[in-house]
Amino acid sequence: MSRRLVLCAAIAATLPLAGCTADSPRPTPPPPAPGPMRLVAFDSCQQLEADLKRAAKASVGPYGFPGSGAMPEAVAVGGARTLADSAKAAAPPPGPAYSGTNNHEADADEPDIVKTDGRRIVTVDNGTLRVVDAATRRQTGKLALPIQASGGPVELLLSGNVALVLVPGGMGRYVTYKRMPVTNDPQVISVDLSGQPRIISRYKGEGDLVDARLTDGTARIVLRTSPRITFPDPIGREDDDRVDLNRAAIDRADVGAWLPSWEVTTGGTTQKGRADCGRVSRPTDFSGASLVSVLTFDLSKPELGDGTPVTVVADSDTVYATASSLYLASDQRWRLDMFKGRAAMPVRQETDLYRFTLTGNQPPVYAAAGTVPGFLINQYALSEWNGHLRVATTNQGTGQSAVRVLRPDGDKLKQTGVVDGLGKGEQIYSVRFIGPRGYVVTFRQTDPLYSVDLSDPAKPKVTGELKITGYSAHLQPAGDGRLIGVGQEADANGRVQGTQVSLFDVSNPAEPRRLAQHKIPGGSSEAEWDPHALLWWPATKLLVVPVTAYSPTEGRPTTDGAAALQVSDSGVKEIATLKQSAVRRSLVIGDVLWTLSEGGLQASNLSTMDRLAWLPTS
Repeated sequence: MSRRLVLCAAIAATLPLAGCTADSPRPTPPPPAPGPMRLVAFDSCQQLEADLKRAAKASVGPYGFPGSGAMPEAVAVGGARTLADSAKAAAPPPGPAYSGTNNHEADADEPDIVKTDGRRIVTVDNGTLRVVDAATRRQTGKLALPIQASGGPVELLLSGNVALVLVPGGMGRYVTYKRMPVTNDPQVISVDLSGQPRIISRYKGEGDLVDARLTDGTARIVLRTSPRITFPDPIGREDDDRVDLNRAAIDRADVGAWLPSWEVTTGGTTQKGRADCGRVSRPTDFSGASLVSVLTFDLSKPELGDGTPVTVVADSDTVYATASSLYLASDQRWRLDMFKGRAAMPVRQETDLYRFTLTGNQPPVYAAAGTVPGFLINQYALSEWNGHLRVATTNQGTGQSAVRVLRPDGDKLKQTGVVDGLGKGEQIYSVRFIGPRGYVVTFRQTDPLYSVDLSDPAKPKVTGELKITGYSAHLQPAGDGRLIGVGQEADANGRVQGTQVSLFDVSNPAEPRRLAQHKIPGGSSEAEWDPHALLWWPATKLLVVPVTAYSPTEGRPTTDGAAALQVSDSGVKEIATLKQSAVRRSLVIGDVLWTLSEGGLQASNLSTMDRLAWLPTS
């Protein structure tokens, strides 16, 4: 899975200008030496250009920037209702109890391929947005979206009568040859749902869309862009020549090659612009290959606007947010594919963290930054609680994992405590923080589930450990000292055998126990790498897990649909297998279970699992 960045105006307002060296780049520039982690602003476009070129020349190899291989160059592209009208239109009255997206934090909604407000279900697939009335189980709206094939799934955020469609774009991170242009760029499209769906405003950016969050009607979208530099065709050249020619191409570029462009169309009027070089900030060490932007869109305003981008020179691809904070995480794993000519330095087993504060509908404000050893597995390795940030990482060099606690101190995130030595010779497969406690799963041959006490930020400690076969790829809180793990069963040698669901009793921190387990031999589930695919409905203790299982002898699917499981201390019992090919998502509205697949929406009775309706999307 591709994991899903330019941070501008707010940083410039909150950071003092700092001088940057403007010496002429050397023919073979060394990478910048790591230093104290913080962000500083450039004090001129000339210094921005000089520093970006120096870093880019240290990073570039014979085939382009790190991670690019021979991928194509990203090319920028250049009487409706308004968002305000949509916001004023009467929103549907509250519907029955319903499940939302399985979010990391309850107060920061995450984008997904389906959204509901309890009255209507909104989906997006194959370039079409559809609206379904949950009560009548009929499609009431349909809109063909003006988008091309993208580099990932098109997703949604829903706020009142506005659906925000997020188009990830494709391959904007990779810059190589002019003969292979790419024209699909990330887009943010606001759609009015008060009547028949219609487009209100449309933002086009550059690069690719990393992630997004929505809190109280304000959406924050994270984009990552690469410089628009045309490198020479490498065919027929030696690596040394390719590197020299690529560095010469970087020298010929101006600062505008790095600054992302945007355009916004509302009501037939299009506005265009480009990020201001005076509002770009950077850490001490960076690659010069990517910029990251956080855009802010108030969905009650009449148009999207430019998003007031907040910009930083970074390679971030992990986003974690609450209602009041947003974190970006960057690491050096892009150096793992080093070619001859790139900076001769070992991959630093470190992750840089940037914290921004969020207030109402205002752009993020830079607050602090820090660095921790090791790499994150995903956003669930981060958690903010009582003014502290908890971080779980694996150091691939030492083969050990740790949980650290950081707190803001001025503009720095400083470590207050650490517990390390988890899973020696293994790596983290899943993490979940719940209040003052943390749970970490590591795996190589067996699955230690560690229980970590974080109540004292200065003295985090492991209080219990459970060793079992297999592993949990996602940990789902289930209340009352219970934790559900979804992952893979494995034999004693670590060979995976199929999907497994475990119920853990973590009420005693010193003695975590597995109360029950359900296995699906030969199975795999999207929920193992995307928690949005998992439905946990506490009211009836229902867990719905999409599963595809194959027969090892016949090579055909034995299960293709979703397993509906009843979870209790006495066991994990499969009450039904929903027969629907390639189930992607499940949600509950009232007494109906809805399951979404590539073919359509199915409504089933929540109690009996009998099919009630089928709405094809073709």
